[in-house]
Amino acid sequence: MNGFVLVIALLALGFLQRWLLNTFGLKGLSYTRRFSKKAAYEGEEAEMIEVIRNDRFFFIPWLRAESRISPYLRLGKQDNLAVSGERYHKSIFTLRPFQQITRRHRVRLLRRGAYDVGNVSLTAGDLLGFGGNGVEKHSPSEILVYPKLLSEQDIPLPVSRLQGDLIVRRHYITDPFLVNGIREYRPGDPIRDIHWPASARMNALQVKTHDYTADTKLLAVINGQMSENQWGDLMDYEQDMIERAISIAATVCVKVLSAGVAAGFAANMPMGESESPAMLPPERHSAREEELLSAFARLKILRCRNFLSFLDDLSFLRGTDILILSAYTSEAIEEKIALLRRLGNTVTLHLLEKEVKAA
Repeated sequence: MNGFVLVIALLALGFLQRWLLNTFGLKGLSYTRRFSKKAAYEGEEAEMIEVIRNDRFFFIPWLRAESRISPYLRLGKQDNLAVSGERYHKSIFTLRPFQQITRRHRVRLLRRGAYDVGNVSLTAGDLLGFGGNGVEKHSPSEILVYPKLLSEQDIPLPVSRLQGDLIVRRHYITDPFLVNGIREYRPGDPIRDIHWPASARMNALQVKTHDYTADTKLLAVINGQMSENQWGDLMDYEQDMIERAISIAATVCVKVLSAGVAAGFAANMPMGESESPAMLPPERHSAREEELLSAFARLKILRCRNFLSFLDDLSFLRGTDILILSAYTSEAIEEKIALLRRLGNTVTLHLLEKEVKAA
């Protein structure tokens, strides 16, 4: 009889606890997830940080946080963590009243892209193992994975030659408006460069030294098509070729920016939620490198405009070094390139297809 009463009491206690969990268990919970850095390069690591807090005087025997995660974000193995098929992330918590738990997960960033893992489903359960009601939480948690930058040896010809020519031409012309210092007067220095206040202070003639003007600019153009009539999604090996083109374009842009050359890129593919082709005309300023790398990270491998029509969109360019990265060429493409050259641009076509065959 006493055993029967004990069983009834335990069942009643279990049902009471389950009712309390369903009614109050998730109302006092706060959950956030973020990355340790806003951006990183492909192949690097970052930390994904989970913070969960129970703000009520209520014990939660177990709580499960589940979310979908890209297979290109590879989490390391650890206790209280499961990753199913490298696509679903699950963490298990036990929370005392007013307790906060912080967990850090090492994440290897396998591929360029923009990844948001802020959508999480929380489910609380009782001591008997029964799950209660679930709730959806969202905390903005994005990381940008920049394309992998290539070494000098990995930059294919004629791309490396173009890059070198741009950097050399960068130093041809001095800009009289860009003063970077003062030095002693030398025979042959123009009188207009004499800095009279400094000369008076130093009791000797001093002249202004000038920086070089950025007389060149680069636009890297990526063709997201594999053939003239291609439309729609690409196979994995085809996407790898486009990823290679993105890495080449990003590397060249970063290199020439460091030499003071204005840089930009364009592609017949969209960025982020946009449905329009990517177009960032050449510019040069302190935040340009981060701006371009972020745009490369958000670039989607999806053709949104025919490449021939897209080349017509570049007819506004004048005096620009254009690098075209494409898996193919055609008579029509060569005609478009000839037109761009007649407009005063220098155009270099690099065929990705040839590079893959030579490997």
